[in-house]
Parts: sequence; structure tokens; C-alpha cells
Amino acid sequence: MMGTMPSASRPTGPTAADFAAAARLLTSEARRRQLIGPSFRCPPRLVGVDRTIRRRGDGAIVSVRIRGRPWPAVLADMIEGVVVANRLDPPRSDRLRAELWEHAQATTALDETDRRVA
Repeated sequence: MMGTMPSASRPTGPTAADFAAAARLLTSEARRRQLIGPSFRCPPRLVGVDRTIRRRGDGAIVSVRIRGRPWPAVLADMIEGVVVANRLDPPRSDRLRAELWEHAQATTALDETDRRVA
């Protein structure tokens, strides 16, 4: 297992380790589906935005702000970044979002004591 992501009930916001674990998971899942597995970074270079995407050759870089945001919002921006990086339209985009959310929630369900730092 690649490390776990935070529970939505955590009192503090997501950490850099949470972000890194989610980035590895989402990139791996995208590649497993033969899609572009974007790179992730934080924060975005543009001030005042929660998510940006830059395309580079055959890849993409998704930047997400994590500070001061709840984990579900950060994860939603990361998942949407995968969809946008691959320029997917419905219904394929809807299926991918649902699959990534399901996979992320299954990973999140692990006990906090099983977490490891990236």
C-alpha cells in the first residue's frame, strides 16, 4: 500500500505527507488506466487560486493549495486535475471522477495507526 490519506474527520488540515500520498495514488491510478498521470505540487504559483494546471509536452503539472483548506476540497481539486489533464468529457470524465473518489475513500478508511510518512 502506498501510504494512506487523511480521514475527513481529522481536526487539522491536510499535511504535505497527505498531499504526497494522494499525488502518488492519483498518478498511479491514472497511469494504470493508460491516462496522463500528472505531476502534483503545492501551492500554485498564482496567488489567490486553489488549483492551476500547466501542460508540458505530453504531461501536466497540477498545483493545489492545501493550507487552510479541508482535505475533501484538496482531494477534489487533485481529482479534477487528473480529469482536466486528460481532457476528458462526459461520460468518461464522470466515471473517472467516481472511480478515483472510490479508490481514495477506500485508502482513507485505513486506521490512522497504519499511516506512514512519505
